[in-house]
Formats: sequence, structure tokens, C-alpha cells
Amino acid sequence: MDRLTEMEAFANVVDQGGFTDAAKKMGISKSAVSKHVSSLEARLGARLLNRTTRRVSPTEIGLAYYDRARRVLNDAGEADALVTSMQSAPSGLLRISVATDFGVNHLSPVLSDFLAEFPDITVNMVLNNRYVELISEGFDMAVRIGELEDSTLRARKLTETTKRMIASPKYFEKYGHPQKIDDLNEHKLLHYSSQASGNVWKLTAPSGEKRQVRTAGWLSVNDGQSLLNAAISGLGIAYLPCYLFAEAMEQGLVEDAMPSLPDEVQGIYAVYPPGRFTQPKVRAFIDFLVHSFADKGPMNW
Repeated sequence: MDRLTEMEAFANVVDQGGFTDAAKKMGISKSAVSKHVSSLEARLGARLLNRTTRRVSPTEIGLAYYDRARRVLNDAGEADALVTSMQSAPSGLLRISVATDFGVNHLSPVLSDFLAEFPDITVNMVLNNRYVELISEGFDMAVRIGELEDSTLRARKLTETTKRMIASPKYFEKYGHPQKIDDLNEHKLLHYSSQASGNVWKLTAPSGEKRQVRTAGWLSVNDGQSLLNAAISGLGIAYLPCYLFAEAMEQGLVEDAMPSLPDEVQGIYAVYPPGRFTQPKVRAFIDFLVHSFADKGPMNW
């Protein structure tokens, strides 16, 4: 018998709570479902279901097998859907969530090329600096920077950037450069309130030791560009990705606070809910971004 059909029959019995409803869902007879499940149990040499006259429920082994089987079936369904969708022209509304500064500086400039290539796609790019729940808020995908907190989402790496601590020459003239990580406790640290790690900076000492520094309440901002402006004006030390401050550093408006520290590398990812990549519009945009960022290389300085 076909192993996927056996898996499907078993998974549907668990989902539906019995053979009768599983048979209805699969469009086959109850006896056929029973035969598939019995064949699966015989092949595995284990009882997967507890059967009584009133109810059917998975055994402990059956429940563990169900979790894996359901994933296999979902992946198989996505594979079939992918083949079908690849033969369809990308179209429809594409909703994207992205951090404001990254969207303005790096996504907006490439949208004209994307829309010229895919004229049947309409883009709704929402710029904000909070963590967005993609499914519940109706987004197809997002571009996220740094550690990915939500393990339920699929991710594809676009490029990477580095983070550094920076401040204005005016600030360093007044307070001096910190010489070691512990010195940061005596400095005015500017907090990016939308970062996933909260009010903690994750740093690496020259020795390779991982350290954490808590930012005080001197100034908290939820926008990267505004935080950079605060650093330029001398309000304190900001911890930002280099793509945001590279130009200001070239102009001498900011300096590296601790050049002795190694770069903190962060990935930049396109993230999307499972199954969403099979939609032609999502796949088209992610593929476009991958090629676009590959041409530019890492966003380092």
C-alpha cells in the first residue's frame, strides 16, 4: 500500500476522532480507511490507535507518530501546491511588513523594478517598528533583522549586516570613549525600544566572551533613524546596524565607540508563514529580493 495514503488515513482518523468521519473527508469507504490504518500498524509493528465502541484515540506511540506524519503530509501538500503555483503568473495583493528605516532606504528603491517585472501584483508595504503577527494581522511576509524569535515562521536569508556602538565626536569629547564593556554602565546609552532583545545590548568582548549590557532610561526611541539623529546631536551612544549610520560616519558625524570590539553580525531575512511561499506573488518577491541583495553583497561598512 502507498505509505502516504496510510499516513493520511491514520492522521484523518485522529483529526476526525473516528473512522466514519475520516472516510467522509477522504471520500473513501470506512472499511478502506480501516484497512489503511491496519496496514500501517502492521508495517510499523505498533498499535497506534485505541479502539472502543464509543471512541477512537491515539496511543502514546500513535500521538508521537501523528505529529511527524502530519508534518510529512503538510510538506507533501505544499510540494504539490508549489508545482501548481509555479505554472501560474504571480498576481494579487502582496502585504509586507518591514521596519521603517530599512523599508525607506532599501526596499522602496527596488519596488519600481519589481512592479515593472510583475505588473499584476499590487504591493501594500507597511512600515513600522513593532513586532507584527503575520497571520493574525493579514500579512503575507515580513523582512526582519537579527535573531528570529518566532520558530513557526519559515525564513530565507537575504543578506547580513553588522551592528556597532556609535556616538558623536562632541559626546566623546565630553565623556570619553569607553575602554571596556563594563565602562558602558557609566555612559548615556540610547535605547531602541522596538528591538527584540528588549533593553539589552548583546556584545562580544575582544576575548570572544559574550556579554550583555542593560540600557538605562536616558532616552528610548522606537525608530532607528531618530535614534541615529539623537546620537549625532550628542545625546549618547547608540547601538545600530551599519547600513543606518555608514553615511554619517563617512561625514564625520559619528565615531565608533569601541573599535576594539568585534562586529556583531546580524542576518536580514524574508519571513513568511508555512505554506505561504507556494503563493506565486510571495515567491516572486522573495526571489527578487534574494537576487537584488546578492548583487549588493553584505551590508557591512
